[in-house]
Amino acid sequence: MPLIDSDSDSDEGKINISGRRNRRDPNFNANPTKVNSNPLKRARNNSENDDSIKSSSKSSDSNQQNQKDRKVRYIAKKKASNNNNNNNSNEVEGGGGDNVENNNLQGANGGYAWEDEIKRSWDLVTVDKEGDMTALVASIIEARKKRAAKRNITPFQRGIIRTLILTLDCSESMNEKDLRPNRHAMMIQYAIDFIHEFFDQNPISQIGIVIMKNGLAHLVSQVSGNPQDHIDVLKSLRKQEPKGNPSLQNALEMARGILSPVPPHCTREVLIIFGSLSSTDPGDIHQTIASLVHDRVRAKVIGLSAQVAVCKELCSLTNFGDNSFYKIVLDETHFKELFDEAVTPLPVNKVNKGFTLVKMGFPTRVFENIPTFCSCHSKLVYGGYFCPNCHSKVCSLPTVCPCCDLMLILSTHLARSYHHLMPLKTFEEVDSKEKFPTENCFSCQKKFPVLMDHKTNELLTSSRYRCPDCKIDFCIDCDVFIHEILHNCPGCESKPTI
Repeated sequence: MPLIDSDSDSDEGKINISGRRNRRDPNFNANPTKVNSNPLKRARNNSENDDSIKSSSKSSDSNQQNQKDRKVRYIAKKKASNNNNNNNSNEVEGGGGDNVENNNLQGANGGYAWEDEIKRSWDLVTVDKEGDMTALVASIIEARKKRAAKRNITPFQRGIIRTLILTLDCSESMNEKDLRPNRHAMMIQYAIDFIHEFFDQNPISQIGIVIMKNGLAHLVSQVSGNPQDHIDVLKSLRKQEPKGNPSLQNALEMARGILSPVPPHCTREVLIIFGSLSSTDPGDIHQTIASLVHDRVRAKVIGLSAQVAVCKELCSLTNFGDNSFYKIVLDETHFKELFDEAVTPLPVNKVNKGFTLVKMGFPTRVFENIPTFCSCHSKLVYGGYFCPNCHSKVCSLPTVCPCCDLMLILSTHLARSYHHLMPLKTFEEVDSKEKFPTENCFSCQKKFPVLMDHKTNELLTSSRYRCPDCKIDFCIDCDVFIHEILHNCPGCESKPTI
């Protein structure tokens, strides 16, 4: 018997020297059947196996054909039943029947709601023949600017002299990175932008900054009307790492103590940025909330996590049952929008309704060749403003005189605060089918963009926004700028007055 290599591979399987099958062979069978030594019987068995294979393949083909036929009959039957249901629903008056319930469950394609086709957000993106998405992107940007320009123009009596305590959560929860780069960094950046915008729209108001950290509340910036002081403090907070747990009660008690000497003609507000899901309080926070309600302090909370029951109770009780002052951030853009909402003064309610005459001073600027001490910082400065009541020197306006407590402002500051009481009307979008009198914007003199549908060659939008008073058209950029910065219509101001 010749020797056979045990490592050689063949169609017969691996064979060792003893002539036995190798167990590592994938075709190895531990219980082999007996092989018939008669060649005629083997041929007969092979032919029977071939016949069985052919018959099984024929049966599988017939099964597939039957399945297709059943599917076609099922679809036809379902369409017929849907048509019958639609006809029956037209004959039924009122509600309460089975047909009405089935119709409520039907989707847009006539079937049930769970049979509707899946519509993905990216399936709505369309391009023109050249594969260009410029028109689509421009329409999305314009729609976003439209939302920014649409604001409540109903005139309310508002408290334009505001005292607001900005309370920031600097606890360990602000290290979360669901907002890039993290919650703490984004909160500080948006707070700086808020300070700029707040004093631009409310020049005769004041702000103080309180942070919550390690279970305590810290006053990091005194109440003042100088935005640069607050911005410098916020920039220094960037270098500090958030630690510990927040204490909402300590922050509210500190804010209540700061706002207690505020005169009644000024509003008392607390804006809280809360990123934690709990509060480490030394006492009964519900008693603190009751004290805030008694002192007429109004609170607003911007949550960075899930809704917290005590924050909802705080906003509801301090705002006379209005729950809209507690909102949860959805994304970075929404966080910025919630900050911007706090810029507008709150309407005066019926409880606080009243008229108060406030004494104000309008000092004039004086230039000096020799520096003298100012009464606000006790520093040598060239020139400044002298109080018309006590003749004390201050560096900048608006401010409160350190000697006689008289509010010192300029006429422009009062004018910028007045636009909250009489807001500018919303510009109306011009119909795209209307004949346009001009091709350029009245304000910036740029040509209006043309956004056309390449399939129908029709304008998607006119990109023109018309003042309801002077009937002059503006572009979307000028519309947003006029309503957010100027607060006066250039077309109305340019018309000659008799």
